[in-house]
Amino acid sequence: MAPTIMPSNITNGARLHIVDDDEAIRDALSWLFQSRSVPVAAWPSAEAFLQDYEPDMAGCLLLDIRMEGMGGLELFDRLRELGCRMPVLFLTGHGDVPIAVSALKKGARDFVEKPFNDNDLVDRVIEALAFDAEQREREAGQAGVAARLGTLTQRERQVMELVVAGKLNKVIADDLGISMRTVEVHRAHVFEKMGVKTAVELARLLAAVG
Repeated sequence: MAPTIMPSNITNGARLHIVDDDEAIRDALSWLFQSRSVPVAAWPSAEAFLQDYEPDMAGCLLLDIRMEGMGGLELFDRLRELGCRMPVLFLTGHGDVPIAVSALKKGARDFVEKPFNDNDLVDRVIEALAFDAEQREREAGQAGVAARLGTLTQRERQVMELVVAGKLNKVIADDLGISMRTVEVHRAHVFEKMGVKTAVELARLLAAVG
């Protein structure tokens, strides 16, 4: 079988994080994903994963709902409290489906019922990895725009807001009580600092990051 092609926007360090207290299942899942070129790491318990958890971990989580000690659902709740944004998929037995559905309502991405189809599981994990990568890319873009906005002076921000509102330089000058030449200078500084060439590009940039 041909290896799975990972989405190009998945960054280095992103991986599937498997948490399952059954060694045989951990080994089988690790082999499955490694054979499809999906980076993977595995933990034998929720407690072990929490001990190793870092806020900058990237990728997605595959959790068994029922484990000795802390279960998958409790781990999910704990990670949400810690601010973890990685998508979470649950492995469930037939009797755990209602629990998994309640987890979806709380923000989990998906659940897979045992016995599962290998190809289907891999596809769902690939989708979750891609979602996480897109989410992180979007957040990085927002942070970059916020940093650029932070370089604007108060007057430049005032000019920027009026430019984005579609006002002409003369109107902006009248509104702010400054000369048209001063508006042109501030406008040029805004475009340079924000990395755009037109008012339309500036408006799109600000709209994209909310």
